[in-house]
Amino acid sequence: MNEVTSPPAVVAAVDRLLTAAATGTPVAPMRDLLDATDLKSAYAIQERLTAARVDAGATIVGRKIGLTSKAVQEQIGVDTPDFGVLFDDMAYASGDMIAADAILQPRAEAEIAFVLAADLADGDLGYDQVREAIDYAVAAIEICGSRIADWKISFGDTVADNASAGAYVLGTERRRLDEFEPREVTMSMSIDDEEVSTGTGEACLGDPVNAVQWLARYARDFGEPLRAGQLILSGALGPMRPVAPGNTVRSTVSGLGSVTFTVGK
Repeated sequence: MNEVTSPPAVVAAVDRLLTAAATGTPVAPMRDLLDATDLKSAYAIQERLTAARVDAGATIVGRKIGLTSKAVQEQIGVDTPDFGVLFDDMAYASGDMIAADAILQPRAEAEIAFVLAADLADGDLGYDQVREAIDYAVAAIEICGSRIADWKISFGDTVADNASAGAYVLGTERRRLDEFEPREVTMSMSIDDEEVSTGTGEACLGDPVNAVQWLARYARDFGEPLRAGQLILSGALGPMRPVAPGNTVRSTVSGLGSVTFTVGK
């Protein structure tokens, strides 16, 4: 059984990640401070970073789910997703320009975002309950970022670093789940009009609603259940791709339309 990281090591990891954010310079992986599979400590680090963001004036607006692809899980050596926190200052609208220095080492991935109409705090949080709690879905692009140099992340690194959350861009077409089926969608993402990623709804834990269900149960166990009005980024529908200054990224999801953004130069 892995040892839990000591409190001084947790504080040191928080300081390292805060320094990376403040200076815009990625830092070394936290293998000297955090066991790669010590999720209790990794989420403790994430909680402290979240508290720092809130103390600085940011507002929590939802959650993101990461590592929903079996291929990515195998690459990192885990068999479960992770989650991070979404803040109001991460949000962009389709067509917006995002400053080149807004996110460290940015990579884009296409997703479905859901907005909740009801709390997911009580009951068995079964598939049907979770599905009924969803108000609507929109096409989204998550711009992931990493404060860990060269994206050389372990599971512990990405969990501690808020599940590599950077920013997100939302489309304009809202659809209820009686208007389309999330697991049946197809996705194409392009950078500067060149297709770089494709996928389907089934690539996200078999069904993006399954991902929301996983998060609902985990978040409640974590002591922070999902609430009505929150935005949920449900996980990548296809491979994540790096983006650079000047790039224009567009994702089209069947049934949900398109969403796009440009990286500033």
